[in-house]
Amino acid sequence: MEKTTQKAYAKINIGLDVLRRRADGYHEVKMIMQTVDIYDELVLEKRKQPGIELRTDNSELPLDGDNLICKAAKLLFQEKDIQEGVEITLTKKIPIAAGMAGGSADAAAVLRGLNELFGMGYSIPELQALGVKLGADIPYCIVGGTMLSEGIGEILTPLPAPPEAYLVIAKPDINVSTAFVYGNLHADRLTWHPDIDGMTAALRRQDLGGITDRLGNVLETVTVREYPVIERIKELLREQGAENALMSGSGPTVFGIFREEETARQAAEAVERGQLAKQIFVTTFY
Repeated sequence: MEKTTQKAYAKINIGLDVLRRRADGYHEVKMIMQTVDIYDELVLEKRKQPGIELRTDNSELPLDGDNLICKAAKLLFQEKDIQEGVEITLTKKIPIAAGMAGGSADAAAVLRGLNELFGMGYSIPELQALGVKLGADIPYCIVGGTMLSEGIGEILTPLPAPPEAYLVIAKPDINVSTAFVYGNLHADRLTWHPDIDGMTAALRRQDLGGITDRLGNVLETVTVREYPVIERIKELLREQGAENALMSGSGPTVFGIFREEETARQAAEAVERGQLAKQIFVTTFY
């Protein structure tokens, strides 16, 4: 094999709780991750000369060792002592710095792709163990779907997918630093926590109302305070017929869950008319 194409799917958090800050500086989380039908595409092609060459259609992204894609490729090349090189072409659709794990999804796609391209023989759990060295979301992004995520994000338990629904995903024209959000979160002072166990039970019952009633993200306590547009988008989506709306991850992306596609499309148009977001998608769970 000389070439492989990989899709890197975005995720949202339909529930995100932070239990405590650990002694090592990481935060212990309990959250439900869900892939959505928005993805980047990566084409990986072998080349004889050593090294990693990254190309992309998005000028905002670094093309050097700071990019998680390059870090992932370098990690596997070092682990397996690969002397050849790879050319990676990224077509970017997932919003950047959006709370949708775009960088982690791309890195996960590279781990999967290189494993296949060079016949490295890693199992999925082995790839996940390598991926967590680069980022806590990467083990999840290697498999995607619906998962309960615990520890720092690396302890994953598969859950039933939510019932069919339509999503409006809206990213305002701001970028949010995950490090800033977690750095300003005081987990020991939180007075409310989302009902992750109740949401897990609702997923098992295939109860969409039980899921949407329990949407919650404790990181909103930091991000919404800094960027009030997030709350405005949530309110508008609810006014337009969303069962509920929530910020994903550390933000600033907001999603609303709708039972009907037409209602979702009308809500997306309302967000666009209000000039509240730069990137707006109507999509589904994946």
